[in-house]
Amino acid sequence: MLLENRREAGVQLAARLEIYRGRDPLILAVPRGGVAVAEPIYKTLGGELDVVITRKISAPHQRELAIGATSGDGLVMLNDDLVSRLGVFPDYIEKTAEKEQAEIVRRLKKYRGNRPLPGIEGRLVLVVDDGVATGYTLLTALKSLRQHNPAELALAVPVGPPETFARLKKEVDALVYLEAPVDFAAVGQFYRDFNQVGDDEVVEILNRSRSPF
Repeated sequence: MLLENRREAGVQLAARLEIYRGRDPLILAVPRGGVAVAEPIYKTLGGELDVVITRKISAPHQRELAIGATSGDGLVMLNDDLVSRLGVFPDYIEKTAEKEQAEIVRRLKKYRGNRPLPGIEGRLVLVVDDGVATGYTLLTALKSLRQHNPAELALAVPVGPPETFARLKKEVDALVYLEAPVDFAAVGQFYRDFNQVGDDEVVEILNRSRSPF
C-alpha cells in the first residue's frame, strides 16, 4: 500500500467509517499529521473536529528514547522495564511530565484559542492519527479519554504494525485501519507525500471545521 498523502488516507478511512455517519461523533485528531487525515473523515461523518495531545517522556540525555508518555489531564504511563533498566529516578519523571503537560497546554491554546474543551462523557469519540509505530503516546491518549466516560471510543489509523494494533485494540470499542504490514519500518514509508504538517495548517483545518461546509 502506498498512499498519495494524508488527505487520501483520510478519504479511505472515511469510507470504512460510514457506520458513524449521523451519530454526531467527536473526532479527536492527533496533531499535527493526524489533523490532515481527520479533515476528510469529518467532512464525511459530520460531528465535531478537535485535537487530542499527548507527549512522550524522554529518557535522561536521550531525547529520542521514550520511557513513557503523559496526557494533558495528568495521566502518566511508563515503560516500567525501561525505567528500571536505565535507573531513572522518580523526581526526573515527575519534573519531565510536568514540563510536557505544560507544553500540551501551550499547544492546545495555539491550535484551539480560548474555546472550551469539548465534552467527552456519553459521546461517540473517534481518535485519528496518520499512522502508528510503537503506539505509546496513542495508548496514553486512549486511556486518558476512557477516564472521561465516552459512550464509545474508536480509533482510526491508516497504517501500523500488527503487534501495535493488537495492543491498541484492547483499549477501544472499535479499531479501523487500512493495512498492518508485518514488514513495517516507519509510517512515512507508506506515503508518497509525508511532508510535515505545520502548526498554521492545523489551525486552518480546525477553523474550517467550525464553519459550514
